[in-house]
Amino acid sequence: MPHRMYRPHPLDAKIASVLPPGSLYAVGGRVRDDLRGAAEGADLLAKDLDYLVAGLPLERVCERLAALGRVDLVGASFEVLKLTLGGTTVDVALPRRERSTGVGHRDFAVESGPQVSLEEDLARRDFRMNAIARALPSGELVDPYGGAADIRARRIDILTPQAFEEDPLRMLRAAQFAARFGYAPTAATLEAMRAAAPLVRSVSAERIAEEFTKLLARAPAPSTGFELLLQTGVLREIWPELVEGVGVEQNEWHAYDVWRHNLATLDAVPPGDLTLRLAALLHDVGKPHTKDGPHFYRHEVVGGEMARSMLGRLRFANDIVETVEHLVRQHMYVANPEQTGSALRRFIRRVGPAHLARQFALRHADIMGSGLPRRDGFNERFERLVWSEVERKPAFSIADLRIDGAAVVEAMVRRGLARPGFRGDRRVGEALAYLFEQVTEQPERNEPESLRTLLERYLDALSA
Repeated sequence: MPHRMYRPHPLDAKIASVLPPGSLYAVGGRVRDDLRGAAEGADLLAKDLDYLVAGLPLERVCERLAALGRVDLVGASFEVLKLTLGGTTVDVALPRRERSTGVGHRDFAVESGPQVSLEEDLARRDFRMNAIARALPSGELVDPYGGAADIRARRIDILTPQAFEEDPLRMLRAAQFAARFGYAPTAATLEAMRAAAPLVRSVSAERIAEEFTKLLARAPAPSTGFELLLQTGVLREIWPELVEGVGVEQNEWHAYDVWRHNLATLDAVPPGDLTLRLAALLHDVGKPHTKDGPHFYRHEVVGGEMARSMLGRLRFANDIVETVEHLVRQHMYVANPEQTGSALRRFIRRVGPAHLARQFALRHADIMGSGLPRRDGFNERFERLVWSEVERKPAFSIADLRIDGAAVVEAMVRRGLARPGFRGDRRVGEALAYLFEQVTEQPERNEPESLRTLLERYLDALSA
């Protein structure tokens, strides 16, 4: 019987209509999440539509699907098709069985086609909760390995003891499923992860980053996944720098050691912003390297360098790496609501207007992650002053000045400080930097006439 939470997709009946009865199945996360929704009383929408066609050779599947839309072969060795119809593209695969001939998901003997049964295809999945199919269009559940029971029990269990040896990436998938779904690994899963932990080094950096991205961007409390990776030894193989915070005690402003504080700060950032969550996780990663009694001098500078190295090893996008490093380096700013206007403008200049929202969000998460009550309202008052200054739109960079390098060059040539045809040198940049400082002190100076007067005085001093 169809499960009560099963909701057919409009494409199910269309695809089934061109295939023999009993040959089409839904597989993957869509089936799992249908069952999760039923168990949790939630409405979980399927993001991916993955289909499997059993009992037909690839050529016949292609012919039949071509009657619906465009068909592209994207995995000839695995016999995977992309079907595009009505603006939607879905994966359609034939069943396959795999036999490991090496270590770390690098060497496999793969057999695919009508001679492979649905049950054999499901047996190669990572966890029992993912080894479930649904017959289409009837909606009947096919669950030969007890995956539905695991979902009801909220547990993560491997199908075979060799699951992580065959594909070490599955250990990271276990961590992100634990954090995203709130599921607990079985004892067998934990034992297998500990045994296979060193094999994670055989996984490509890009695949590790992809799983970390899912964990960090989607999980309500990503700390659950990182605790699992710590407990099983997997994290030490990927980011030993993060593990160094375990047991490193802090001062009276923190209730936790560095490790726990980093995780609590991470959890205090809502899902959705990968960059901010990475900054929260790594903001104090430099503390174990800078500990001097109760102090951690310049840990933000050391931590910024470490964050760049850690993220670079996993080949995160350059903009993410640079922003995380910047947020980590700047996170120890002084939130003094009594600062002068020029000091506020220098702060905005240093952090960058585009980074202010994230920098403030990191500070709030840092405070929440301390494990102690909030101490005062200085941060909130300081932030209000900063945003008020931003709204005034003073110059926050040399590019905001009302005159440019060409005006400096013209003045230098006119005064005989440079020959005609002069195209500029470091003196031009120094002059603009001087003008920018004057404008930072008094924003009303950022007018062409005032700037030219200041420039003439500067060049007088330069001539002297």
